[in-house]
Amino acid sequence: MNIRYRVELTAEERDQVSRLLSAGKCAVRRLKRAQILLAAEAGATDEEIARMIGVAGSTVYRTKRRFVVVGLEAALSEQPRPGAERKLTGKEEALLIATACSKPPAGRARWTLELLAGEMVRLTSHDGLSRETVRRRLAENDLKPWRKHMWCIPKLDAEYVARMEEVLDLYNEEPDPKRPVVCFDESPTQLIGEVREPIAAKPGQPERFDYEYQRNGTANLFVLLDAHNSWRKVKVTDRRAAADFALCMRELADLHFPTAEKIRLVLDNLSTHFASALYQTFPAPEARRILRRLEFHYTPKHASWLNMVEIEIGVLRSQCLDRRIDNRELLESEITHWERQRNQSGARIKWMFSAEKARAKMARAYPIPANKS
Repeated sequence: MNIRYRVELTAEERDQVSRLLSAGKCAVRRLKRAQILLAAEAGATDEEIARMIGVAGSTVYRTKRRFVVVGLEAALSEQPRPGAERKLTGKEEALLIATACSKPPAGRARWTLELLAGEMVRLTSHDGLSRETVRRRLAENDLKPWRKHMWCIPKLDAEYVARMEEVLDLYNEEPDPKRPVVCFDESPTQLIGEVREPIAAKPGQPERFDYEYQRNGTANLFVLLDAHNSWRKVKVTDRRAAADFALCMRELADLHFPTAEKIRLVLDNLSTHFASALYQTFPAPEARRILRRLEFHYTPKHASWLNMVEIEIGVLRSQCLDRRIDNRELLESEITHWERQRNQSGARIKWMFSAEKARAKMARAYPIPANKS
């Protein structure tokens, strides 16, 4: 404890500090220094004060010293101390950002802090530059050149726009029981079993499970989602072949929407997602009967975000499948319970994007008509 500067407030000073803390309408720096003075007068050590208030020990020391030497107001109104001069000028920071966004040196996959520091020394008059200086300047500009993301870069042409607006118009229609809009997609999932029995959670200790696991094969999920109502259906299959797709389409038409005149289906361009799959699986009259009640609407290539069921699959994975499930029977049971609860809760995807918004947000991506007249 620093015994050189003892804080002894007069009744008037103590009343002033108490009013300041109870009001709470001033700078945080001033409030913290008021708390330091009251704690110091109560006999707390510098270390205890720093820990309780969340400040450095040097702040406690300076506040006590200014109070004893200058007075209460000087202790409360201490201004931030000027930091060290920035090592990089504005132009040098711009050069750093441009370098970080450029192609990395030959033989290197990406820029690192050390590489950038060395390059800045080469390009400027600095004798040396630390990686921390480089890191702080990049952080200020929200730039991390060592990171990169795999992304789906679509080809934005007239076909892309036409398919996108067709799907968006379906989503923005009023619900029609005779012509429902159903989104379809499939998702593989692994059957993973435990090698050692997990240890259940108990007070003060989370559940623990062994990092080693056992693979028990895979399963496929066909997921169907009504775009306008709280209905979804998940079918578990061993494969995702054309025959499996065809059987799923027959169930959709005959079992799930038997009274619908036309089921408008939103799906992607996978090779099995076409009318030919039904002709490969059923006799021609049966395939034709099913297809008369289906209307396929394909999302643009590299545009899975347009299929509303992608969101539902994400919910399924986070709410139900985010664990180890080791056999198909358990998988089907758990998915059935999740599906029933979600349907009964009235949950549905609230789609906000429309063709009008697409034209406003993606105007530059739209093709320019050859004949504007």
